[in-house]
Amino acid sequence: MLPKFLLADNSQETPDTIFVVHTEEPKFIVESDIEDFWSNQEVHWLSDVPNSEETINQLLAEAEQFLEDEFESQENLFEEEEED
Repeated sequence: MLPKFLLADNSQETPDTIFVVHTEEPKFIVESDIEDFWSNQEVHWLSDVPNSEETINQLLAEAEQFLEDEFESQENLFEEEEED
């Protein structure tokens, strides 16, 4: 079973861009600036686009929260490694 969200990047082609992949229906990929999720954001729908703007906004908010949590988790991991 895949996680609900995955992180992806392509540092050779787009070093300042990060991709958040939503693996459940409706499937989509959010392409955004690595420093600011809402900057230059583009959503690539792999499934039919939901009819509800509220649903779309909720999915994007969940994607942003996932990204923030992942960055925080990475920072904590790096801090723990530096302490060792």
